[in-house]
Amino acid sequence: MTCCEGWTSCNGFSLLVLLLLGVVLNAVPLIVNVFDEGRNHNPISCFEWWFPGIIGAGLMVIPAAAMSLAARKRASCNHKTGMFLSSLWSVITVLGAGYCMVVSIRALSEGPLICSSQGNSTANCQFSLGNLSDIHAKSFNVQWFFNDSCAPLGNLSSLTVSSRKDYGLYFSSQENKHRLIHFTVFLGLLLVGILEALCGLSQIIIGFLGCLCGVSERRSRIV
Repeated sequence: MTCCEGWTSCNGFSLLVLLLLGVVLNAVPLIVNVFDEGRNHNPISCFEWWFPGIIGAGLMVIPAAAMSLAARKRASCNHKTGMFLSSLWSVITVLGAGYCMVVSIRALSEGPLICSSQGNSTANCQFSLGNLSDIHAKSFNVQWFFNDSCAPLGNLSSLTVSSRKDYGLYFSSQENKHRLIHFTVFLGLLLVGILEALCGLSQIIIGFLGCLCGVSERRSRIV
């Protein structure tokens, strides 16, 4: 096995681990929403419904991961065409990782729905590419996570202690829970997207090198 095939096999294993991690991270807030639905209607955020970990870091990575892992068994990646195809599939991986990163950055900038003055409901979510791409470096901050409370002041002044509990704004439980899950999930997805993009870019380079320089030939068995 040449260095190109060895690196391809390593990339395939890394992508497999990362895509599984991305799917699990994306599923966490969705599962929490399902369990919380019986008690309240307070989804954590809009952005898990963009499925950055399931689609971007998951489904779009599967072809490249499968093609790269084939190098371990000296199958489809043990010839120039296979190495070239692994590079092409890696382009889709980079696009999926980019999608995952953009959604994660936007989610970290906005914070969970419980921090929004528009209300803690998916009815206020705007699922449009224009809204997703509206990211400015100056407006990006995660101060909502480090403050004692991220709930809008206008909402707090109009709610009693009992109503805060009903609406999920009781700081020691629901708000802190949503903030922690939101921050952990999308920070993790951002790191997954970065690592997948690096693996994809490296596989594009290695694939083209393997295509140009050739790969190892199978040795016949000596009986």
